[in-house]
Amino acid sequence: MRQNFKYVFVLLFVLFSTLSANDKKEINVMPIPAKYELLDSKFKLDNNFGFTVKGNVDERLYQYATRVLRRLSGRTGLFFKQDVITKQSANQNNLFVIDCKKSGKVVLGENESYELKINYNIITLNAETDLGIMRGLETFLQLLTNDKDGYYFPSVNIQDNPRFKWRGLMIDVSRHFMPVDVIKRNIDALAMVKMNVLHLHLSDNQSVRVESKLFPQIQQNCTDGEYFTQEQIKDIVLYASNRGIRVIPEFDIPWHSTAWFAALPKLASAPGPYTLERNWGVFDPVFNPAIEETYDFFDKFFGEMVKLFPDEYFHIGGDEGTPKHWSENTQIQAFMKKNNIPDIQAMHNYFNLRILKILTKYNKKMVGWDEILQPGMPTNIVIQSWRGQQSLFESAKKGYMGILSAGYYIDLIQSAEFHYLNNPVPDSVKLQPAELDRILGGEATMWAELVTPENEDSRIWPRTAVIAERFWSPSSVNDINSMYQRMDRINFLLEEVGICSIKNQEMMLRRLCNNNNTKALKTLIDVIEPVKGYTRHSQGVKYTTYTPYTRVVDAAFPDVKTARDFRNKVDEYLITKNIDILKDLTNLLTTLKNNHLEIKNLISLSPILKEIEPLSLNLSKLSLAGLDVINILENGQKLSASAKSEMLKTVENSKKPYGQTEIMIVSAVEKLINEAGK
Repeated sequence: MRQNFKYVFVLLFVLFSTLSANDKKEINVMPIPAKYELLDSKFKLDNNFGFTVKGNVDERLYQYATRVLRRLSGRTGLFFKQDVITKQSANQNNLFVIDCKKSGKVVLGENESYELKINYNIITLNAETDLGIMRGLETFLQLLTNDKDGYYFPSVNIQDNPRFKWRGLMIDVSRHFMPVDVIKRNIDALAMVKMNVLHLHLSDNQSVRVESKLFPQIQQNCTDGEYFTQEQIKDIVLYASNRGIRVIPEFDIPWHSTAWFAALPKLASAPGPYTLERNWGVFDPVFNPAIEETYDFFDKFFGEMVKLFPDEYFHIGGDEGTPKHWSENTQIQAFMKKNNIPDIQAMHNYFNLRILKILTKYNKKMVGWDEILQPGMPTNIVIQSWRGQQSLFESAKKGYMGILSAGYYIDLIQSAEFHYLNNPVPDSVKLQPAELDRILGGEATMWAELVTPENEDSRIWPRTAVIAERFWSPSSVNDINSMYQRMDRINFLLEEVGICSIKNQEMMLRRLCNNNNTKALKTLIDVIEPVKGYTRHSQGVKYTTYTPYTRVVDAAFPDVKTARDFRNKVDEYLITKNIDILKDLTNLLTTLKNNHLEIKNLISLSPILKEIEPLSLNLSKLSLAGLDVINILENGQKLSASAKSEMLKTVENSKKPYGQTEIMIVSAVEKLINEAGK
């Protein structure tokens, strides 16, 4: 009785939630604007469409508007008469009027608000800065829709501004190098969803990825030949700036530093020899904080780097230190004793203060991970929190600015829902206004141990679009179903700016199938995902910088839609008992049951697939169990205790990962079995 009451309650909740949501027509964009009102008319698009640009703007906005017009033309196939928008040609069309007061500075806290109005005969976009215009143009593009008569924009009034001023993505280019084209297409994607920071993790144990003119041994010894030249860095920074995006460099010191010592062994705390680290993990090599040569080097090197990265903020890493080499080095121990430095933590603080002094000399503000927050650090630094929200709140109370990354580690293959519900500042948190203002925003982090340029995009997108909404939209925007519907659409739109997730998966599947038909593997891969968290490193395979990242696990996506839809349908059935839902479930389970024979045939043609044969077999058996249960439910029967026990054994077997992948419909089939056994 109590269980039935729960289903009735949930059904009523869903019903009233739906009615409440329908009170306000939803806008099909991501991120959701701060305020909007959908109207009943529409602006019909034809070949006469074009932009008029007014105000005190420069070439950056004309170029951005031109790219938007070309994207719109490419998406619709319409031959717009307006070509390149320039200062001379910017007033040739009055259908879309852009009014911008000034060119904004690409700095923290610049005004990015805008007002977009679409009526049946005119569109207007107004903003204080061209950065606001850029954000509004991306909303405008996402609003495009169509019917049988052609393309149009729904009439809408939008007043929009971001919730947080720091909305970023960190890309690790040290563990695996990501060339300029990968960086640029991700910059375009960031602009599409209104992110405004690209954080480049440029050094780690495996490499240092920037050319130095002062210390050419860095690119000679620390990179395996893959690094950004100074001209490429300047190009990336300009490319990002033209899209309203700041570029923050990170050189992770004093730990995560093995690669440096391949070129600078005298700066290490323990004798070498040193080579680039090929393995993943936390290692002991660390800069020697007791010698002046260390600080002389960073003074010169950072002096060179700040000319490449004009942003006010400069990241020094500072995370995951190990005490071994500092504790064993007699010179460092003597230095600590002489200077009344009581422990390793205090030694780390001494190092950070010396580095801070160097950065301050170059008019930079220091950013670092949680570990740099030590007694005596001034409050003009920024703490990037990987440890959690409480750490972020505590640093804000102490007067420090902070950004949140805990809960946004997209390399861990967690669901979009997990990231979406990770609110940087939940409404329940009580902070003073000044403390709230110190929480600048957050960053998604894409660590690169397990990605290469061909599958990097699939790990970043589309889940980072969901995180972008969390950083931009009001806290009250939190409907999961709406989020997934809009995320699936944005995933398709991201291809327009060059994101290769979908395209590259098709290529990877062809390779896995040895150029044979990929249908069976695609059927399988649509209901499996890579294992979550860091468990991939502990499942019988030792990954290094040079191991293959071309297997099924590398082609599999996080948060796959087919499996997600199956789980949702099962949940819906458990509430409504709608028999028609069981028919939809039957279709997929029948396909999955029969798919194993096709997978076996593929394996005979492509041995690289052999490792997922047990997974495919378990999926087939699980699907058969699911079909048997559905038959019982459809006939209103009850599953016997012995049959239920056998089926649950199948479920448990199906929970085992193979090839570092796992089946994502297991929990849903288990729910059906338990329902049939009542």
